[in-house]
Amino acid sequence: MTDQPLRLGFLASRNGSSMRAILAAIAEGDLAAQGVLAVSNNRQAPALEAARAAGLKSLCIPTRDDPEAADAQLADALTDAGVDLVILSGYLRRLGPKVLAAFPGRILNIHPGPLPRFGGEGMYGARVHEAVIAAGVAESGAVIHVVDGDYDHGPAVARLSVPVAPDDTPETLGQRVTALEPDFYLETLKAIVAGKIALPTAP
Repeated sequence: MTDQPLRLGFLASRNGSSMRAILAAIAEGDLAAQGVLAVSNNRQAPALEAARAAGLKSLCIPTRDDPEAADAQLADALTDAGVDLVILSGYLRRLGPKVLAAFPGRILNIHPGPLPRFGGEGMYGARVHEAVIAAGVAESGAVIHVVDGDYDHGPAVARLSVPVAPDDTPETLGQRVTALEPDFYLETLKAIVAGKIALPTAP
């Protein structure tokens, strides 16, 4: 995307496992990028402490009481930090119009199941794995996609297939998918930095 290290901003509501893997790769010189900001809607999110430990500025921006104000604050924080690409790492809030307008085609999310069939409002975490098991499909997986104004709707950037075993439960399938997500996110970012994956051109 650029000759300069990609400046990453992270949004996480809980542990931020993918964020941690990405920051570790940056620290090891394995990814030509720079983490510059981490934001959570949850003041107790372990992801915030992990970001601080990695040298990132971290902020808590609650969204529940005033979503419009939080949207503006988040857009300003990401812009002021000079973020090139926003990485959602288990961020459990819908992004508002100001953030989406500030980073068109530059916000990525990972979804723990095949899209579009197992996506949409309310389809997250265990609900996705329950739906996959109930549908009797042979493969689940994860999809990294561009975030737009609709849940799980933006263009897919990369897909990872995970076979569904005959004796799988939502819990066992979820554990396998979750374990693969951080490395999948990291490898996708490497491909973006290397120019092997092109993000959609902003309108």
